[in-house]
Amino acid sequence: MNTKKTASLRQSKSFLITIDVEDWFHVENFKSLIPFETWSYQESRIEHNIRRLLDLFDSVSLNPSVNELHTSPHGQLDKIREPTLSRAADNKTKSTFKLDKPSTSFERQTKKVRATFFVLCWIAERFPHIVREIAARGHEIASHGCYHELLRKIPLHSLHAELSDSRKRLEDTIGLPIAGFRAPSFSINDETLKAVAESGYRYDASYNSFSLNSRYGKISLNGQKKFGIAYRIFDNFYELPISNLNLSGTILPLGGGAYFRLIPPRLFRLGVKRVLAMNNAYQFYIHPWEIDPEQPRMTEASWNHKIRHYTMLSKTYDRLDRLITAFNYCHFTTCRQYLDKQGRP
Repeated sequence: MNTKKTASLRQSKSFLITIDVEDWFHVENFKSLIPFETWSYQESRIEHNIRRLLDLFDSVSLNPSVNELHTSPHGQLDKIREPTLSRAADNKTKSTFKLDKPSTSFERQTKKVRATFFVLCWIAERFPHIVREIAARGHEIASHGCYHELLRKIPLHSLHAELSDSRKRLEDTIGLPIAGFRAPSFSINDETLKAVAESGYRYDASYNSFSLNSRYGKISLNGQKKFGIAYRIFDNFYELPISNLNLSGTILPLGGGAYFRLIPPRLFRLGVKRVLAMNNAYQFYIHPWEIDPEQPRMTEASWNHKIRHYTMLSKTYDRLDRLITAFNYCHFTTCRQYLDKQGRP
């Protein structure tokens, strides 16, 4: 295969970075130690950690090559060029932003890695400026629910109300439509997935096929039509599963989170490379608290919860930087952009 054809195939691969926007005290591992009524009294680290992620994404520059149609993070169509990535020098970011409609200018659309931020509405209510800043800096805002409850614990009638409410609150915050949803701790099933669709979302990104985590839910994907890594569940509604590695029926947890911190970086990147070779796309997830080794420590937590939460926090930011650099030939895109690229609404 000639060099030009190889380069073209490499550039056609999509890398979806997704961020579950929740603070360190929202996590399920600490739910019994930090009850909901104490959340407002905890030390919030969300603004600092979100801006570190945004600055990291801004430090990667998209260089133009062949012409191609892409969409802005929230679905507007922009005519820009297929990107490759290179490290940008001395990129400084202002601390305050005014949210305008997504720009269609060539300069704005070719500077940054695009990511999808699944925002907990508890965060959006208290830090609306940081949600607006995420959108203003070119990323997609999607919903992570209101109070980080496992979906199976919410009565169905209450779930419909929470799903609709969280979408509307985020839309009111940024003045743009919200297309996507992710369940806390990937706690999705067929019944709750239907509720997501009925609540006005266009896609869900909650399915994690790694079965050894009891919090993760299961959904039926057999027989569903596939578009890239997305599955059409209902008319105009799609599932974007987390990208684990399937080796002859054995599922290896390669989507991100604690597995990103626990698996040796070279082995993790080899797995991602295999996923990209198989699917031409890869969806990765991370939490803002995972790049924050200075967060408060829950000494009362069980040893296994401490291992899952605190291991390698001091190395995660650099590992994420290296992961992006290692796959700089990919198109770093939002979930909504990826679905648009597959020809779906």
